[in-house]
Amino acid sequence: MAVVSTSLASQLSAVRLSGSNSDISQTLLQNVRSQIRLASSRKGSRGVVTMAGSGKFFVGGNWKCNGTKESISKLVADLNNAKLEDDVDVVVAPPFVYIDQVKSSLASRIEISAQNSWVSKGGAFTGEISVEQLKDLGCKWVILGHSERRHIIGEDDQFIGKKAAYALSEGLGVIACIGELLEEREAGKTFDVCFRQLKAFADAVPSWDGIVIAYEPVWAIGTGKVASPEQAQEVHAAVRDWLKKNVSPEVASKTRIIYGGSVNGSNCAELAKKEDIDGFLVGGASLKGPEFGTIVNSVTAKKVAA
Repeated sequence: MAVVSTSLASQLSAVRLSGSNSDISQTLLQNVRSQIRLASSRKGSRGVVTMAGSGKFFVGGNWKCNGTKESISKLVADLNNAKLEDDVDVVVAPPFVYIDQVKSSLASRIEISAQNSWVSKGGAFTGEISVEQLKDLGCKWVILGHSERRHIIGEDDQFIGKKAAYALSEGLGVIACIGELLEEREAGKTFDVCFRQLKAFADAVPSWDGIVIAYEPVWAIGTGKVASPEQAQEVHAAVRDWLKKNVSPEVASKTRIIYGGSVNGSNCAELAKKEDIDGFLVGGASLKGPEFGTIVNSVTAKKVAA
């Protein structure tokens, strides 16, 4: 629902006062309706309370379906040689087939995540990877609800919520992805979509301990289009406000909300300065060791902004 401005409110009053003149009334009413439609289609049509989180800066690298043994060996070497700020949780998510290689060669400073996991204990589920197997390989995290799983593979909100609940119950941290399509943003539905996806997690998980929320607008993933710092901050603040109202103020404060969507070494510092952006989930730039290091170290911009 759009926030009606003082100007629109005065026009609504004029509609009521001009009720005796149907032509004037209809003209005013059409004008008000037109302005409300414009307001609701703008990026960010709700007023929300901004509450900065209290969690440690978090940067994840999602390598997706990329790499070979050779290229990953080079990437790991670059990451091992990178000078990373101490007060950042750093996680990388290699393709399943290279998790063991990365785990055995990557410095312990960086934790390992999987890109997906099965919804329950393993068994006769061809092609799936169980949480138990991921733990056996040394994974500490799993990415769930990524838009590519939602919109290409067809996973729905409830299925993703169940996956998160099972992973958490077995001791894996969950990077829980949410985000809207371009047409949903243009229709003014950004918050509706994100809140619906959040509710599916909230309905399923026993606790928010171990969850990092990744806001990834689908229109910005792999497109080179990045949400402006103001656009990203607006959604992050709205997500934190939703957690405050629907879960608890404590969860809202301590849950880290990170941004993903064409994050790179050039734009990360400005994004990091925003008070409700607690880090990043990085795609393409995470395949470049030095640039990923720059993104991790953007925590210094957060410190300056604070």
